[in-house]
Amino acid sequence: MSDRRQTLIDLLTTACAWGAGVVFLYASIDKIQHPAAFAQAIANYRMVPAVLLHPFAWYLPVVEAAVGLALIVGWQRRGAALLAVLMTAMFIAAITTALVRGLDISCGCFDTSEGGKVGLDLLLRDIVLLVAAAVPLVMRRDRWSLNAWLGRGQ
Repeated sequence: MSDRRQTLIDLLTTACAWGAGVVFLYASIDKIQHPAAFAQAIANYRMVPAVLLHPFAWYLPVVEAAVGLALIVGWQRRGAALLAVLMTAMFIAAITTALVRGLDISCGCFDTSEGGKVGLDLLLRDIVLLVAAAVPLVMRRDRWSLNAWLGRGQ
């Protein structure tokens, strides 16, 4: 593979990792600040048992923040990308079931007080996020990550 093509692939991988990382990190901020409101947003989906609402509302944004930071700095980027893909798939499943059941709810994605409504636009946005998160997962080489600078990357 030519150096120019490899550089473009490296740039795409880094851009996708940073983009997904910023989204995950930003999405975690309001949720961490307002766990009770986020628990209510989760409850509105009617998918999580009541006993798990508050632990889920606390741990999910903390994991989102950790995944976002890891994607941005490139520490264990492929593992972080795997978690981002799995979480995004879970978000897509929740949105899809809410749409199928006709629930008129706020997604709780970025803002626990107002948040965007669950709809097809939200579903499409999450599909784009899923693709962006998957790019660093499937690319073997990660030239501009913290792991690469520490001599642990490919």
